[in-house]
Amino acid sequence: MAKEVHYSDYLQLDKILNAQRLESDLENCHAHDEMLFIIIHQAYELWFKQILFEIDSIAAIMGKPAINDNSPDLQMVVHRLNRIVTILKVAVHQIDIMETMTSMDFLDFRNLLRPASGFQSWQFKLTEAKLGLKYTERHGQEYYISQLRSEHIELIKKTEEQPSLLDLLDAWLKRMPFFRNEKYWEDYQAVQPVMEGRHPFWSDYTRIYDKSLQDNERYNLRAFEKVFFDDTDENRRLSPGACQAALFIILYRGYPLLHLPFELLNALLEIDEQLSTWRYRHMNMVHRMIGMRTGTGGSSGKAYLKGALDKHYIFRELAALTSFLIERRSLPTLPSSLEKRLGFAAVG
Repeated sequence: MAKEVHYSDYLQLDKILNAQRLESDLENCHAHDEMLFIIIHQAYELWFKQILFEIDSIAAIMGKPAINDNSPDLQMVVHRLNRIVTILKVAVHQIDIMETMTSMDFLDFRNLLRPASGFQSWQFKLTEAKLGLKYTERHGQEYYISQLRSEHIELIKKTEEQPSLLDLLDAWLKRMPFFRNEKYWEDYQAVQPVMEGRHPFWSDYTRIYDKSLQDNERYNLRAFEKVFFDDTDENRRLSPGACQAALFIILYRGYPLLHLPFELLNALLEIDEQLSTWRYRHMNMVHRMIGMRTGTGGSSGKAYLKGALDKHYIFRELAALTSFLIERRSLPTLPSSLEKRLGFAAVG
């Protein structure tokens, strides 16, 4: 006989529904809105757990030596990235619920929470690290792990030593065969004399891009050269080869085989956008609640959150590629051999 599973037991509701301990009740000064405050933050931590679960599964797929871009593997990566995006949208909207609590409602129990702080959310820091935010890129490094428990500090440090999703993205893009396989370009018709040491496609693209710039955009050509052809910058996160592949995917996403790769890149940008939106909403909510006062954990409150908002863009190099787009009608015509490779029938 199959084991019977009860709804309450399966969800362990006894644990969950009895996990709200109001500090104001313990101090005999009941604050009604403390229940809302606890439940919202518990919900955040559950969503962070799900996001970490999805990131680990995505990393396992992208860490494979090779991924067939026309396979279920890539479809699963895109699907799970989009799930993370949707979860982050829910996280943003939860702030709407939090904002039903007024400043005076919060003051009823705020001082009872010290030194507890959202800054102690090790799951959120772990999420940022797994996505690709490096310690050296963080705002407020002196506070980063100062309030975490030793086991969480060790976990985050171990995570920072492993390839992040951004690292795996770089490796995946560099494996793209567009410019590594010369046979795809045997019948390419260059429209300009080929620049010395440059692939014919990129030679043409460089000149077309150059002509597309306005007089006050001339500096962009230097940035173009740096992003796509300069591998001397050790601080960059996406290599020139990866940037070339990503731009090519964006430019020619109309080809069937590039649909999923483009959706993958777009989902990563959406993750950054939703994280940024969440930080912005959080910053404004904190300012509305406590003004310019310090956070319960000792941070500078709104000032810290603004610094993190301005600095913590994980996929900013990917987002910056839009600076180097040209109009569709000006795109170089791809050779027939490569067009066939990018069709639905492409294999290998």
